[in-house]
Amino acid sequence: MLAVAVLALAGTLTAVARSTTANAAAGDVVALAGVEDEGADCPVSLPGSYPSNSRLPDPFTKVNGQRITSQSDWRCRRAEIREMAERHVYGDKPAKPATVTGTVSSSSITVNVSHNGRSSSFSASVQLPSGTGPFPAVIVYGGFGGDTATIRAAGAAIVSFDPYSVGREGTPRNNKQGAFYTIYGNTSPTGLLMAWAWGVSRIIDVIEQSGGNVLRADVGVTGCSRFGKGAFAAGVFDQRVALTMPIESGTAGVPIYRGVNAEGGQTLSSAYGEQPWFGDAFSSYTGNPNAAPIDTHSLVAMIAPRGLLIMDNPHIANLGPRSASVAALGGAEVYKALGAGANITYHSNVTDGNHCANRTEWRTHITQTVQK
Repeated sequence: MLAVAVLALAGTLTAVARSTTANAAAGDVVALAGVEDEGADCPVSLPGSYPSNSRLPDPFTKVNGQRITSQSDWRCRRAEIREMAERHVYGDKPAKPATVTGTVSSSSITVNVSHNGRSSSFSASVQLPSGTGPFPAVIVYGGFGGDTATIRAAGAAIVSFDPYSVGREGTPRNNKQGAFYTIYGNTSPTGLLMAWAWGVSRIIDVIEQSGGNVLRADVGVTGCSRFGKGAFAAGVFDQRVALTMPIESGTAGVPIYRGVNAEGGQTLSSAYGEQPWFGDAFSSYTGNPNAAPIDTHSLVAMIAPRGLLIMDNPHIANLGPRSASVAALGGAEVYKALGAGANITYHSNVTDGNHCANRTEWRTHITQTVQK
């Protein structure tokens, strides 16, 4: 899979892109890392430049050219991929701020952050399922993700997160706004998707500190369209996220950079210019994705072995669904190598092109995956 030219693959995946490629309801259960980034202590030294590569870079090969040979090698190889993703795609995700405080109730979460003399705050609403808590929680970007009624029926609380309170759209790259940029500066080169992921991590901090009376620190994340891009990034960059469920995420989400332009999806330059979703440094690759040292299959792999349910729509070419299926197939190789192949599902077998619809085809998958 990883050794075949991407454009050749993009032409051969029609059947795969319309069917489930792995079964998240099957048996694998894995322990979470328990920390935001378990590879933070790994030494990472990246080269100043990379050769152009029209194929998907091999996630099993380190930057020094050595191929990893054991599951224990993945922790620090993942740290290399993370550093490349921050430096070249998303921008930096700072470590936990000096002070994070807040409250958790049956109706809301408040988050207060202080770092280097700057402070900001934001909040999220909570809807509990029936039954007796404490409950696991699924953070829903903008209230616009997986079917919330299905998630609650499966036993998880809904945390409705407004990502714009952390990083606003409609702002120029040199004057970004929101709680993240209040702390780290409005000219930060970090893009909105990473700022939103930082916000999810701070919500998880507060849940962890709350004592577990209402919610327990057993968290999923979901969103659709631009919020699908955000949910994907949140799962990639915080290993405490047990379940990531991006829906119809499109360019800057799951689809591979090397395939989406040729497929007829939203181009990389269009997505880069529409909103500051990508980090500023990604401008170098919008016209030449073959120069990018990573691609999204390696971001899928960064979520392994945790739960990942990718929901997509083959009826909307602008979303790049074939390129998304390639990312899922490539990342699934790492899932399988870690013995967690049953923890990833790519599903796009849907009947129509309505964008971000609550689909009956996905309800069983959502229910089973949340409960697992």
